[in-house]
Amino acid sequence: MEAFLILLALVVLLVLRVPVAFAVGSLGIVLLYLKGLPMIGVPQRLYGTMDSFELLAVPLFLLMSNVLLRGGVGKDLFAAVQSWVGHWPGGLGAATVISCALFSAISGSSVATAATIGTVAIPEMTKRGYDRPFVLGMLAAGGTLGILIPPSIPLIIYGVITEQSIPTLFLAGVGPGLFLAGIFLVYGVLYAKLGGGYTPLAKAGWAERRAASLLALPTVLLAVVIIGSIYAGIATPSESAGVGFVLALLITFAMRRMTWEKLREATYSAMRTTVMIFLIIAGAKVFSYAITLYLIPQTISQVLTSTFADAGFFMLAVGGVLLLIGFFLEALSMLLIMVPVLFPSLEAMGISPIWFGIFFVVLIETALITPPVGLNLFVIQAVGRARIEEVVKGAWPFAVMMLCTAVLLWFWQDLALFLPFWF
Repeated sequence: MEAFLILLALVVLLVLRVPVAFAVGSLGIVLLYLKGLPMIGVPQRLYGTMDSFELLAVPLFLLMSNVLLRGGVGKDLFAAVQSWVGHWPGGLGAATVISCALFSAISGSSVATAATIGTVAIPEMTKRGYDRPFVLGMLAAGGTLGILIPPSIPLIIYGVITEQSIPTLFLAGVGPGLFLAGIFLVYGVLYAKLGGGYTPLAKAGWAERRAASLLALPTVLLAVVIIGSIYAGIATPSESAGVGFVLALLITFAMRRMTWEKLREATYSAMRTTVMIFLIIAGAKVFSYAITLYLIPQTISQVLTSTFADAGFFMLAVGGVLLLIGFFLEALSMLLIMVPVLFPSLEAMGISPIWFGIFFVVLIETALITPPVGLNLFVIQAVGRARIEEVVKGAWPFAVMMLCTAVLLWFWQDLALFLPFWF
């Protein structure tokens, strides 16, 4: 009964549109007070949450992605990919997905990926006669690759919460991320080829390809440095993010696309997002500590393991719950509220915490493109100056593909676990 009342109180606060950080934080403080614990422990726990070297990667990756966004590197990246695949049937769709995947390997942010590539791809594709809802949906879905293909900010936070290896989580995200990118690419080509109605691009000459590729080369090398330094054990994710930020500054200033005014805007935008993320993390940490004292995770774990003796049914229930709350919570809030509750059940079910992290991220990816609070839907709506109905219409087939990928992950767990065990 106690667990039910606590969860009910949280739902009521969220329904009343109390910001997630304040909803979970204030509820946690009330629970600690009712338990008779000294309130001095709350600021200590808040400070302890922020005092994490691993979390330093979050603002640094956000800074880097905002610098690249305002430096216009998305245009170079898209032009280079387009020069190689633009003449395919639905070539601009293929170029969009590939560009999203490449930029994801730099930014770690879904919103940054969708905004950066969307700014370039939406006008180009609509000018060529591609169906507008299809274009908007592809960009919204392509942006979600930013939180699966490493480096991924949600995977960093998941690793901090669960004390799992962040480089191992990054490796586990490669297979599903590339698989999803491949599905999106094939769907885009088939949709354009069967639907028609677009103007094909002429095949680019070698001189055009060479010029476009050289212009995008610094951005691609930046991705190689970031990912390569982590996997080679040369740098931690936080150190790699710091190096990436410095290189992003050097690249954009050297290309004369960065000004001090743009840098100020990039810094302010990254700071605002960082504050939002860290406030949610801090509130969730207090709430997590409180519900642990009330034995809520242990109680839920016992109920789940006794109700669902089979791990398959357990994951089906988890997937259903995540999809349901995904209609009302954004991705990061889902991660910070649900992981502490569900994580204790994994060991009893014999479920790999690394695999579960990837499965969880695929499902919260889906939440990014499902109304009413799918963040990428609103990003693309703003970038494309579209109606939300257009974006939703184009995005739902991609949401179905993500759900099918989550199902495939259960039956073929090596899709996520092959690379971590190989290395």
